[in-house]
Amino acid sequence: MSNTPNFSRRSILQALSGVPFLPLSSAFVGVGLTTTACGGSSVAVTLSSVSFSSMAAPSLANAAAMATTSVGSVMSVNFSDSSKLEYKLAYQPFFVTGDLVSDGKGGKTLAGGYYDINNQPIVDVTVAGKERQYFSDSPDGTSLLSIAGAKVTGVVGNTVFAVVQFEYTTWAQDGVTAMYGKLPSPIAVLTLDQSPTTGKLSLVKYHNVDTSGVHGLWITCGASLSPWGTHLSSEEYEPNAFAVATDAQFKAFSKNLYGSETAANPYHYGHMPEVTVHTDGTGSIKKHYCMGRISHELVQVMPDNRTVFMGDDATNSGYFVFVADREKDLSSGTLYVAKVGAGFSVDPTAAAAPLTWIKLGSATSAEIHTLANTLKAADIMAVSAVDPLDASYKKVNANGKTEWIKLNAGMEKAAAFLETHRYASLVGASMGFSKMEGTTVNIKDKVAYSALQNCIASMVTGNAFNTPGNGIGLAKALNAGAVMALNLKGGAKDDLGAAINSDWMPVDTKALLIGEDIAADTLGNTGNPDKIANPDNLKFSEAMRTLFIGEDSSQHVNNFLWAYNIDTKVLSRVMSIPSGGESTGLHAVDDLNGWTYIMSNFQHPGDWLPIHANVKTTLDPLLKTNYRDKFGAAVGYLTGELIQPKLSKA
Repeated sequence: MSNTPNFSRRSILQALSGVPFLPLSSAFVGVGLTTTACGGSSVAVTLSSVSFSSMAAPSLANAAAMATTSVGSVMSVNFSDSSKLEYKLAYQPFFVTGDLVSDGKGGKTLAGGYYDINNQPIVDVTVAGKERQYFSDSPDGTSLLSIAGAKVTGVVGNTVFAVVQFEYTTWAQDGVTAMYGKLPSPIAVLTLDQSPTTGKLSLVKYHNVDTSGVHGLWITCGASLSPWGTHLSSEEYEPNAFAVATDAQFKAFSKNLYGSETAANPYHYGHMPEVTVHTDGTGSIKKHYCMGRISHELVQVMPDNRTVFMGDDATNSGYFVFVADREKDLSSGTLYVAKVGAGFSVDPTAAAAPLTWIKLGSATSAEIHTLANTLKAADIMAVSAVDPLDASYKKVNANGKTEWIKLNAGMEKAAAFLETHRYASLVGASMGFSKMEGTTVNIKDKVAYSALQNCIASMVTGNAFNTPGNGIGLAKALNAGAVMALNLKGGAKDDLGAAINSDWMPVDTKALLIGEDIAADTLGNTGNPDKIANPDNLKFSEAMRTLFIGEDSSQHVNNFLWAYNIDTKVLSRVMSIPSGGESTGLHAVDDLNGWTYIMSNFQHPGDWLPIHANVKTTLDPLLKTNYRDKFGAAVGYLTGELIQPKLSKA
């Protein structure tokens, strides 16, 4: 008889019955559980696979499900001895923005609240007599992590942390004043109490990170956790430095941040912020100005701790890679942009199109920050919106506009790192993608994944913003978008023949998954609801061999969180986001003190589009009730309804 405990599903249920929710666990992924057979031989029981059942898309027959986070997926964990554990999943928020949560000092603070450069609350005065601090309805990038030696008052189990950033707020409380991009994005460190026995996470402390030392933050979108445990943020849709005098959005941002419409410098935004969490639950931040001033959506650091593959959420966007000079240090390195070879397609059956790399320049963060502080846009280049009929100018498509550009003498480095989109177009890069969103990496197979929210405009041959000969020219638009797969290899050389010091450079790109445009169905969907539509957040789980995909869709009445098993090729709908909202904050953590977590947030519930015409009247009052009159949105994670799933029998 074996002395090994009986880790049956029934014993786990008995031990943990009554636990309302626990995080997904992979406590012994990659480690065999040794049992003893009757004949005395030892057999190692290991994790074989993980799969997710696909829930049905909610319908108006259950309007309540359309107006909240709805989870109907079952997670199956399969083992090498042919046994299986199954878990019905659920969603657990830490808070809804606008909640008053503990500041860890005996007081309360506003979740998702906005602060100016002096760390004073920014007040919404649009409704007389109801003045209140602005708070975000759009939480986004989230990282879950632990730090050796962490100790925070109030934690009785394991001390773990989540860094959460807030992209924007949609409306002022008058419901009329649009606020997108007009407020400096807050970013917070959450101290979480992790139960050692159940893995349950409980919020203990909320700390707003002081961003004054980096000039505040601009539209923080997706995020990732670096291999060395820091939170890599983002600043997308970099402000146009040639138009700040007439840019009402940027002037409002400057006014809210500094108290003056002209105090903010556009060259301080569009960079890569990095947050370091400290053992007391506070955080500090720096910006890396040498990684290109692009529409940073989400970056993925490769296992070499140096190569960074970057999303670029813009019209006329490109594939960018930064190779740091030193491991775990993004403060200096070399920036590259891709040129797409023949055969680019969004047909998953087509062959991959090759990628080659143009070196844009090498720099330190400090020297580019100095240039940002001292140069004006006109010092770097001349830009005209109409043909100047001057052969010294070059016609390019950049940021969804056709422009004529002339680089000033000696300004190559400044252009490469402060006017990156324009300069990349100028030197012949393939700047033809439309809204390139999240990135992630499958380390075992050396494959990166990149989301194209849609494949329109600059990607379509004959479109005014498509550049002939840049390798990107689809015969027909695909509004529903695609997820691309890129093989990663060493030995790549740049356009001048110099070796690129990385074994993780993308060498080709091909479609892995695509959406399907349809005529509007009875609910209002214009993208097939049983396929992805407008993919945005991407995260890959090595242990589960699963690519998680969050949508930012204007084609699905409810946006979804999907799980795609790259071995079985099965796509499963795991969660439905409140109607009119966007799936954000995705983060898959294979092992945190023996537990596995799938983090997920959502944004702007009830942000109605034409596709919602058939549901708006029914759902609007429900969403107002659920989410603070639609000014709030949730930050949280996927859990089990009865017990939290584990990826081992231990």
